[in-house]
This record gives sequence, structure tokens and C-alpha cells, in this order.
Amino acid sequence: MMRRGTSVAAAVWAVVTASLLTACSPSAPGDGMAEGERATPPATAAPAPTAVVDVPVTKATPPPVAAPDPEPVRIAIPAIDATLPVDPVGVQRDGSMEIPENPAVAGWYRYGPVPGAPEGSAVVAAHVDSRVRGIGPLARLRELEAGDEITVRDAEGETSRFVVATVDYIPRAKLPVDEFFARTGEPALVIITCGGSFDEATRSYSDNVVAVAHPAG
Repeated sequence: MMRRGTSVAAAVWAVVTASLLTACSPSAPGDGMAEGERATPPATAAPAPTAVVDVPVTKATPPPVAAPDPEPVRIAIPAIDATLPVDPVGVQRDGSMEIPENPAVAGWYRYGPVPGAPEGSAVVAAHVDSRVRGIGPLARLRELEAGDEITVRDAEGETSRFVVATVDYIPRAKLPVDEFFARTGEPALVIITCGGSFDEATRSYSDNVVAVAHPAG
């Protein structure tokens, strides 16, 4: 949009230009200029040729969008008698993974792969306990051993099976986030809960208990 000052200036310039053009116009016959002395009108320039645009035309239909993988809804770990419903979760304002308040419910990190994806690590986490609800099913996660089985059922009723490879205590500040939340590479299921000593002041545990499992067979 043209500003008012610019508009007024343009209008004044148009008036001045029109005055100058009137003063410099060829005189009409009878104004003192002989007929033969009248200026010859300039030749009209030939119009520029129209550019020819030769661009191949492609179909306007957008490519098909792949259907999202079915989300996990339940995880079962028979060796520690743990079965939990699974909810999709995201990220909190401080950048940490959201975890359901109820320790009997696990959260699946929905920005990463689903359990059973062909590559990357699917992350599932739950609180170890709650002041209101008590101890959760993953309180015994540290008891898992290599070779124990874990199953995850998705929203379509399909079950993915995994075999535990490692179980570790890791200080919270040293959790290898890039490794456990990898979106590419070898497929894995990473299960995380709290462990170690409890700090009453911060209401948090010093460590994480992490079980890493790989697809069975």
C-alpha cells in the first residue's frame, strides 16, 4: 500500500509533468509553424516477442501419504509379572520426555519409532512409584535378565516380541539420550524407569534403570 506522503508527492509530480508536456507540445496549425515544418512523428517500436514457456507438465495429484504405524497399547514382561497399558507421550517444557503420572501406565515416545519398526529405538517409560498410587509394575525392571521376553501389542492387535539384551543402572545426568532415542540403526525396544537413591528435596531418583531388548528371532 502506498503511503500518504508518497501518494501526494506522486500527484504533485504528475501535475508538474503534465505542465511541462503541455508547454513542449507541437503547435497546432495556424500557430505560426508552417505545415512542412511540423515535426515528423517518431516511428513506433515493434513489440517484443512473447516468450515461449516450455515446461513439462506433471500430474497435480499429490503423492500418496503412507499410513502411520499402529501405536502400541500394551506391554507385557512375564519374568517380572508386569503388564501395563501404553499411552503415546511427547516432550515436557523442560525438554524431558513426558511420563504418565500413574506408575501403572507406561508412556511411549510418539516422536520416535513404534515397537516393531524396522529400524530405530522405540522408547517406553514409566514411573517406578507414586506417593498416591504406590509402587508400579516396573519397580522390578532391574530383575530382568538377558534372554527374558517382552511383548508389545499395538492398536491393530498385532504383537511384537523382544528378547532382553541388557539391564543397566545409569545416572540420570549420563543417560545416553542420542543412543536410546535413535530413529535409525538397529531396531530395539528401550524400557526406562527410575532407580537408585531417592532425594526427598527434589522428589526424584538418582538413576535410571534401562532395559534394552531386540526383536525376537
